[in-house]
Formats: sequence, structure tokens, C-alpha cells
Amino acid sequence: MNSKFIFDPTLSTDELRGFTRTIAEIEWLLLILVLIFQLVLTPDQIASAALAMAMFFYTAFVLLFRYVNFYRQETPWKLAVETGMMIVFITWVLVYTGRLSSPLVNLYLLVIITSSLTLGRVATIVYMFLIAGCYLWLGYPAKHNSPFPTVGAEFVAQFAPMLLVAYITTMLSADTRRAMAHVKTLSETDELTGTLNRRAFLSISARTHSLAQRFGRKYSVLMIDSDCLKLVNDQYGHEAGDTLLKVMVQKIQDELRQSDLLSRFGGDEFVVLLPDTDTEGALLTAERIREKIAIATLHIGAKQVPISASMGVATYPDSGADFDRVLEASDAAMYTSKNGGKNRVTAAPPLGVRAG
Repeated sequence: MNSKFIFDPTLSTDELRGFTRTIAEIEWLLLILVLIFQLVLTPDQIASAALAMAMFFYTAFVLLFRYVNFYRQETPWKLAVETGMMIVFITWVLVYTGRLSSPLVNLYLLVIITSSLTLGRVATIVYMFLIAGCYLWLGYPAKHNSPFPTVGAEFVAQFAPMLLVAYITTMLSADTRRAMAHVKTLSETDELTGTLNRRAFLSISARTHSLAQRFGRKYSVLMIDSDCLKLVNDQYGHEAGDTLLKVMVQKIQDELRQSDLLSRFGGDEFVVLLPDTDTEGALLTAERIREKIAIATLHIGAKQVPISASMGVATYPDSGADFDRVLEASDAAMYTSKNGGKNRVTAAPPLGVRAG
């Protein structure tokens, strides 16, 4: 079964690490609470031995599963197994501390909150069914001779608060995730065009360069600049200029692969990163983009304003030994296109040629 169906598909690696640390603290908290109960409320000898055994095995599980790198990579399945073991441990403890009359019965809330915050709605529903089964089993010895309506009413009354906690926590978690995702999107994208902003683009490009350097791959950078934004702004207003930028973005995106990155660097300047692309391939892509923009028109009222763009192409490692040098080379090539008559594509010369 697809794990994304069961668990929250939006979980990032950093979030998984954070949730893993949180679950570790909850696991130790559970053990401390049970230990305090054993020491303070002094259960009978049989119960005390059962609690000691439960704590021993649960501690061994936590140490082996978490701290001996039983699984080196943090995954939702690992969180799910740990959360499931919390249910087993709590149920074991409740059997020897009064079953549903135990003062520790609300420890199930820790499981529900943990699942709601970390694993998502579907996984939480699964755990709610498991806990409901535990509730029925724990209450059976005292109620097996009672009429069903009475048993059902008591069960609903006892279990309803947990359902409410699960619902509220899951909703709050989903709302918080959506808000955080929105903030993250705003911090990484250009508000007008929806493309990556400069900071996000440079961060991703640094990783692309590291991979290219490690595995001996090439990548290319396209620097794209509108030839007519200032004219459009001056003659028709900034709203028309904003429309021009959006048209350019659409035409650029039409020619890009899913792995390519587009960023607005500022004003009318855009940068495209083409992973695993040599100079020849980058020139072909750039020329297609130039033609797309050149045949497009900007509709301003009843007027149709022609548009065009000048472009520069640079490739790693031919144009530079690091990403900054490649970016500078593409920028210089773009200005060569500007100075050469605009509406054209220029490739940065190889390093040896420029040095000469």
C-alpha cells in the first residue's frame, strides 16, 4: 500500500527528524510516569512485577529501535511502529493498574496527539480503532454481563473525549502545516510571477553544482532579459509591464523540462538552470524560448505590442569552475546579445578563449 495514502505526504526530512526527537521525549515521559505510579501508589506485588517487566521491555525496544540505528533513515513507518508500541505498552500497564479505572488510562491521549501531529488523519483513524478495541477489551471483564445499551453508552462516554482530542489536534495540525507551507512558498517565490526568487534559486543551484562536480556532470545557465520592459512601463504603465513579465514567464516555462528551474532575479531579468545539459542543448532550449517570446504579442487594450528578449548561455565546467562564475558568464553573454542588437542568444566562450 502506498505510504503516502496512510501518512501525511507533506512531511519533509527535517520535519521527520523533529518529530522523531519529540516521540523520543514522549517515550521517556511515558516510562517516567509509569515509574512514578509504581513508586508512589505502590501496587500489589504481582502488579509491581508486571509493571517492571513492561518498563524493561519497552525501554529495551526504545534503545534498540532508536539508539542502535535499527533503522538509520527516519521514515513515517518508523514513527508508526513507535506509536503502535506506545499503545501496547500503555495497554499492558492498564491491565495491571485497574484497567479502565486506572488513573493512567488517559495516557492513550499521548498516542492520539502524537499520531495527529506527526502521521496525519488516516493513520490517526487507524490508531483510534486500535485504542477503541483496547478500550472494549479492558472493560469487558467488568461489563460482560451488562446489557448492551448500558455498555455502549458507557463506552461512548469514556471514548468520546479521545475522539474529540483526535479531531481537534488533527485539524489544528493540518491548519498549521498549510500555514507553514504558505509562508515557505512566499519566502521562496516571486510574488508577481510565481517563479523562484533569487535566494531559493541560489540555494537549489548550489546543490545542483555539488552533484555536477561530484559526478562529473554538466549543467547550463540561461540569463534572460526583456528588451522592452522599460518602454512598456514608460508608455503604458507598470500594470502593462507586469503583464509583460507574466507573458515572458509563460513562454519560458513552455520550453522547460520538469527538472529545470526558473527564477526571477529582479526587474526584467530571469535565470534558468538546466541540469545535465551541455552548451549545445542549452542553446537549442534558449533559441526555442527566444522564438516563443518573439512571436508573442502583448495585448494592451486595442493595441498589440511586440516583445522580445536577449539571452546568454553558459555551461559548467566550460564557462566556469563554480556556479558563481557560470552565472557571471551567462550574464556577460546576455549583455553581448543586448549590445549586438537584442532579440538574440549568445553563448559564453570557453574559459581558455576568454582568458586569451
